Amino acid sequence: MSLESIAKYLEKHHLTTELIERTNREERLILTGASRTAKALITTSLAKNESKRLLVIVPTLEDATRWYPLVKDCGWTKTCLYPTSEVSPYETTQVTSEIIWGQLQVLSDILELKDDENIAIIATERSLQPHLPPFEYLKEKCIKLNVGDEINLSDLSLKLSESGYIKSNNIDQEGTWTRRGDIIDIYPVSSELPIRLELFGDLLDKIKEFDPISQRSLDQINNVCITPTGFDPLIINKLISTDNKDISSLFTNDEFSELVNSNKLDSAKKYLGVAFDKPSSLLDYLDDKTFIVVDERLQGISHGKAWYNIVNENYTDVITTIKGSEAIKTIFKPNLHKDINDIYDSLNNYKGIDITDLEDTTKKTNVFSISSKVHNWLPNQYGKISLSLKDYIKNKYSIWIISAQPSRAVSLLEEHECISKFIPNNTDLNGIKNIIDDNIPVAIKNKNEGEIEGFYLPAWKIALLTDKEFFGQQNISTTGYVRRRKQSQSKKIDPNKMKPGDYVVHRNHGIGLFQKIEKLNINGESRDYLVIKYMDGKLSVAADQLGSLGRYRSSNAKTPTISKLGGANWNKIKEKAKKSVKKVAIDLIKLYAERSKEKGYKYPCDGPWQNELEDSFPYALTPDQAKATSQVKSDMESEKPMDRLVCGDVGFGKTEVAIRAIFKAITSGKQIALLAPTTVLSQQHWRTISDRFAPYPIKVSLLNRFKTNSEKKHIVSGLKDGQIDAVVGTHQLLNKKLVYKDLGLLVIDEEQRFGVNQKEKIKELKKSVDVLTLSATPIPRTLYMSLSGVREMSLITTPPPLRRPIKTHLAPLDNEIIRSAISQEIDRGGQIFYIVPRIKGIEDVAEKLKIMIPNVKLLIAHGQMEEGALENAMLAFNAGEADILLCTTIVESGLDIPRVNTILIEDSHKFGLSQLYQLRGRVGRSGVQAHAWLFYPSDEKLNETSRQRLKAIKEFSDLGSGYQLAMRDMEIRGVGNILGIEQSGQMETIGFDLYMELLQETIAEIQGQDIPSVDDTQIDLPVTAFIPGDWITDPDEKINAYRLATQCENNDSLVQFASNLVDRYGTLPKAVESLIEVMKLKIIAKKCGFSRIKLSKPNVELETMMDEPAFKLLRKGLANHLHGRFIYKKGDRCSTVTIRGLGILDSDKLLDQLTEWLKLMNSEINAQ
Repeated sequence: MSLESIAKYLEKHHLTTELIERTNREERLILTGASRTAKALITTSLAKNESKRLLVIVPTLEDATRWYPLVKDCGWTKTCLYPTSEVSPYETTQVTSEIIWGQLQVLSDILELKDDENIAIIATERSLQPHLPPFEYLKEKCIKLNVGDEINLSDLSLKLSESGYIKSNNIDQEGTWTRRGDIIDIYPVSSELPIRLELFGDLLDKIKEFDPISQRSLDQINNVCITPTGFDPLIINKLISTDNKDISSLFTNDEFSELVNSNKLDSAKKYLGVAFDKPSSLLDYLDDKTFIVVDERLQGISHGKAWYNIVNENYTDVITTIKGSEAIKTIFKPNLHKDINDIYDSLNNYKGIDITDLEDTTKKTNVFSISSKVHNWLPNQYGKISLSLKDYIKNKYSIWIISAQPSRAVSLLEEHECISKFIPNNTDLNGIKNIIDDNIPVAIKNKNEGEIEGFYLPAWKIALLTDKEFFGQQNISTTGYVRRRKQSQSKKIDPNKMKPGDYVVHRNHGIGLFQKIEKLNINGESRDYLVIKYMDGKLSVAADQLGSLGRYRSSNAKTPTISKLGGANWNKIKEKAKKSVKKVAIDLIKLYAERSKEKGYKYPCDGPWQNELEDSFPYALTPDQAKATSQVKSDMESEKPMDRLVCGDVGFGKTEVAIRAIFKAITSGKQIALLAPTTVLSQQHWRTISDRFAPYPIKVSLLNRFKTNSEKKHIVSGLKDGQIDAVVGTHQLLNKKLVYKDLGLLVIDEEQRFGVNQKEKIKELKKSVDVLTLSATPIPRTLYMSLSGVREMSLITTPPPLRRPIKTHLAPLDNEIIRSAISQEIDRGGQIFYIVPRIKGIEDVAEKLKIMIPNVKLLIAHGQMEEGALENAMLAFNAGEADILLCTTIVESGLDIPRVNTILIEDSHKFGLSQLYQLRGRVGRSGVQAHAWLFYPSDEKLNETSRQRLKAIKEFSDLGSGYQLAMRDMEIRGVGNILGIEQSGQMETIGFDLYMELLQETIAEIQGQDIPSVDDTQIDLPVTAFIPGDWITDPDEKINAYRLATQCENNDSLVQFASNLVDRYGTLPKAVESLIEVMKLKIIAKKCGFSRIKLSKPNVELETMMDEPAFKLLRKGLANHLHGRFIYKKGDRCSTVTIRGLGILDSDKLLDQLTEWLKLMNSEINAQ
């Protein structure tokens, strides 16, 4: 908490005590002349002296989101942003669930507040209007659970369903719950993570939070408060139980019977005032001692008046549409909107202050001017900054420096003979106080997510410096509302999810159709089998042998031909593919050998500046980002020239990896060039890099078509004589006239967007410099495996922690839907992209939108605009000067504006899947639930091909299988790009995944391996090993568990797999324990090169493709007296190793003994 130490200092100041005395006067104290950061600090210091509860009332949600991070940083136990909606309570339009859940989160915090805790709430004037059920009623409907409570399961189940919770198999969505034996999972809408209840009999033994994605348990907690999922269930319950009013006249017959019989009512929120005579506001949930701060009262009142007038009109419309409206008024009262002046007057009854800069205060008597002043220097004038600081010190000011790079700030001041101290721990309040008492400036790390800015307060004699004053850097905070959540693991799409009706490829039998899972009993032992239909019969594949089975995928949409069982045709197809794969493998290995001979520049290890720059990144790196960064650095530190491809989805953080590499190169004395496919993207990269490198003596230039000839000449000469360290640009960087003094690193963004000629020029540049390529075309894991060691690649497959799947809606073009989608986004303080397929007619669309939504601020952007006009439009939109950017696909590549969380695409059938995927990735980058609307014209205007394309988009709009297929579709097309050869024909015949497996095996073979690689080991031993249907009841989850088991490649991952099962489903049944033992055996047998293990009483036989010398090598691992029991026999199709006498043991002992011997044999491979 960066600002906590300043707030503590102000709390104890005599001037603060004086101001508190002035709050007791009859006229309310008004403070003027303060920056937002100063307001947050002074507000906190006054409130903490008086109360444990602070409520700040601001005019708009955007103001609230700017206040929130600053107040949060001042050291409150809990800080909450209370979200509100602009929607009229009498309208049928629903308030988004994010806002309702956010409100419940705050109300739950108020209900659960402990005696030793304090709370600060930031809210708009809308929170003061009646919009909540009464405090006592909500409190009674919350379910409170403590460890040690006795739980009645049927009561709990009833309460959850009354509160709106839905029973579901998978708990990854708020408002769902499930039960598995003694384990109950619930995702309360007011909690930051779902919770897992573990029962011991009827007692609640443990409560744990768990990760909604991985489903793994996290921290234990002692108690939980589960609020209803919204206010609708409470309103419906109350309406049904109301006897003293005849409410039937408010509804149509159908609506009333659905309400009474099914407990359902659309737009229940408008009946809040019918269910409760006195609906509550947020104030009713806080006690009388709450300290209330009103920011810009007049602005709040004018906002409130505008809303009141609309709502009042709305109420009158609703009343007149109901029959017998006069009589209805006694039931349907106008009690959900109050006069805003009355509401603001009622705030004067609470202790608190007003803050204003816009109001005329000349006639007021109780006014105090804070007169917070801005420092009078420009960023990067370190000499002037240190002189000013020395003046502050001379005048006995207390000085704080809050920076993302505090140690850099301290060393820059030291160079100018101004001493300051850096305290690494922000919570070491005593340490900070001691340095301040010694009149030395203290530097602390900025962990604030808001727009913090420096100032000095002559009255309090304190000064604050931030990165804005030091380096010209500033956090760009998101001004849309983001509900508070804890970090959970990021969701990875499972592309191998199989459902009945999917085409699958069996390695030995070819392409078939997956039909169902069934349990078969063979020799008294039960196992699950997947049934696959072939042209001439069915094949049952044991669920623990899923490794030999994969989804059929190819880059076109043609239906594959189903193979015949045991047909020679499949083997011919496979052999043909193998031959062509061999060519590819040899080419790739040659390429790798040539590259490994070259020598490049060996970069030194990271210096202190590198660590500072990396610390200044305001977010936590995802594990993939961290891994990619360390891989890039180790490449740079080796003698071999780097050629690494960093692959990651749109918005997964590739740019940060590149920035760290660029900084390393520049601080090692080299120049860098960053090549981007479009002018807009080059502009954005240049700004990002310039901002991040502002504290350092680094010159970054931008070269694109917006530059004048004289500017271009200046850049060319700067690169030649080494005055420019980094240049960012479009294909103009490939001009032969550009000569670098010492180019060390070339970064290429979106390589697939460059043409053939440009790629040839890039190859020329590439020869001896390190190259880092960034690409958003997802690289399949299988291809990555095949090419690792041939071309270095880093995959970033985990999205940033708070990123949520984008909700995709498909609809015919409808003005009402457009109006409502845009209004909802503006309502929550966000911006909108509106995409049209062509420039012609773009002005007409602009007119249509302006008529539809009056007062909307709209900008137009497209590729044919004049130089500078396009850039100005983009910059203005980025700065939040407009609500809508109406544009062509110019936003497709890499434009990053976190506030944009809704994208509307007109005539979506005219775009390709890949384009839609890229466009959709431009939203949902700030943790807010994002929406993508894909519109198409009404059916009669569509031809057959467009209808087909729409069908594909419809599938793609679902985040499940369609989304995976779209990803896969792109991945497979991207393969040609990477291999650089047309291999698609072979890929279609055998399916993409098998093609990649063959490629991987061929590379391994050419590089020489004595032990044959085995795709999957088949185990035919008398063991009951399966997952019981009463333990995991959902078939999808069951298949997934089998697949995860077959994906385990070592014992550690098996142990982790088993512990995840225990955590989620309870104690392992015996059959599952046996399954894990079978998997252990399978892993070790695979490593030793055995493809099948079968019982042939009294012996056990192992099938293998290895030659006798390789077997003798393996046998060396065993004790000499065992050698005679292992007999090798060469066969035509495959050889066998017979282990004599092992088959007489019972199944458990047989598994243990065999696993132990194979481990000893495997140790011999590792010893080589």
